[in-house]
Amino acid sequence: MNLSSLVIIAVGVLVFLWVVGAFNRLVRLRNEIANAFAMIDVQLKRRHDLIPNLVEVARKYLEHERETLERVTAARAQAMAACDLVRSKPNDAGRLQSLSMAESSLAGALARFQAVVEAYPELKADGQLNELNEELRHTENKVAFARQFFNDVTLNYNNAVQQFPTNAVAGVFGFVPGAMLASTSSQVERDPVRVQF
Repeated sequence: MNLSSLVIIAVGVLVFLWVVGAFNRLVRLRNEIANAFAMIDVQLKRRHDLIPNLVEVARKYLEHERETLERVTAARAQAMAACDLVRSKPNDAGRLQSLSMAESSLAGALARFQAVVEAYPELKADGQLNELNEELRHTENKVAFARQFFNDVTLNYNNAVQQFPTNAVAGVFGFVPGAMLASTSSQVERDPVRVQF
């Protein structure tokens, strides 16, 4: 073997090792997205588990506010179904959009529920309801932190998928950018809930 053959083989080996390293990095980053969503999933499950208890405590006071309670229950079921879909493919943009919409609907239903609670002093003073509300508030904070972590991990993955020269490896092996999880998708959702009695 002459020197030029050895140089070509050495360059080929180095390129191969770089491709393997880039591929493995992309796989690791994609797996971090799944792990980050698992953290969100844990908090969402906790939130979804608290809601029936909250509704049940309020039910005895709000018998004539049945529609509000049913909206909360229906929105919870929708959010749980959307969460189940995302769990199997956490960087699918369509599924994440469905989850965002379902969670926004649930947040809106809970906001209306809280507004109704405010109108009933005896319910507002219920110790069990206050305890559940506090637990729900803590869970909401944990969901927000988990969403931020998910978006940070997704950003790292997207940077790796889109930056040169890793984008060549990503294109060859079918790595596509992941979607961010937004807490709101429109200005209407960002506006405060208005309640009139």
